[in-house]
Amino acid sequence: MKKIAITGNIGSGKSWVCALFEHCLGIPVYNSDDMAKRMYFLPEVRQQLERRFGSDFYISDTLLNRKHIADVIFNDESAQHDLEAILYPSLFNDFELWAEEQKSDYVLFESALVFEKHLEDRFDAIVLVTATEETRLRRAMLRDHCDAETIKQRMAKQWPEDKKLALADYVIQHENDDEDEALLEQIVLLNDLF
Repeated sequence: MKKIAITGNIGSGKSWVCALFEHCLGIPVYNSDDMAKRMYFLPEVRQQLERRFGSDFYISDTLLNRKHIADVIFNDESAQHDLEAILYPSLFNDFELWAEEQKSDYVLFESALVFEKHLEDRFDAIVLVTATEETRLRRAMLRDHCDAETIKQRMAKQWPEDKKLALADYVIQHENDDEDEALLEQIVLLNDLF
């Protein structure tokens, strides 16, 4: 079974593209952001996180202190590295176990930071979902209910699209917000290649 990463910068529409792969073609999608949130609550992960960062990462046994986590990792690169060193082994072990259970020719691993975190070697191919900066900014502002400056600060933490374009194996251009025919054609074409 092939393991395909699907990535894209904030507001690119990668989640929508993944939803189309899943709902139109039946391709299983592993949403790494959602799954990473679960990893925080594994006993061995929680112990390591509390040892490194204290108990402020957690509001309760079932609730993360997202604001505190964001404040810590966005302002301290070594803290972000330590957090990933604790979370990633459990996340990728979970992904491998999940992938083994799937009955398709390939699975998708959705993550915004495949290139930034140097995860390319874990996958058979990387698909980059792209859109103009204007489109990405508008989408992210609507989705996150944030102002343009806040979104631009987040965008600045990701690699520019042109750098990712040079590394991606495949590209899906996603400008329209609807399930348009051109987007579906690109998805079906990639499906045939995999």
